[in-house]
Amino acid sequence: MELLWQRPRRKTLVDWPEDVDTRLDVLVRAAAAAGEQTSRSQVLAALVTAAEVRPAAIAELLHSYRQMPVDALEADNAREDLPSVRSPGRTRGRR
Repeated sequence: MELLWQRPRRKTLVDWPEDVDTRLDVLVRAAAAAGEQTSRSQVLAALVTAAEVRPAAIAELLHSYRQMPVDALEADNAREDLPSVRSPGRTRGRR
């Protein structure tokens, strides 16, 4: 059986706030805490495939995101209880 995650890849440039990028790293660390060995791209793909393809649901997600205060992710992005994960390849630099 062919699996979706093993299909040919496409690189996608994502431009988003640094706090959101940090949140993605936290999600990878949370997966590691659950015993999963994964990557940022697999976490993103899992989230995209889990999203409802319903206009009202997508609109609600967008409205919620666009109204988040600057410190909305601060607590989760500072989680010290999750394991650190080193991703293979080049290290992304912070500005």
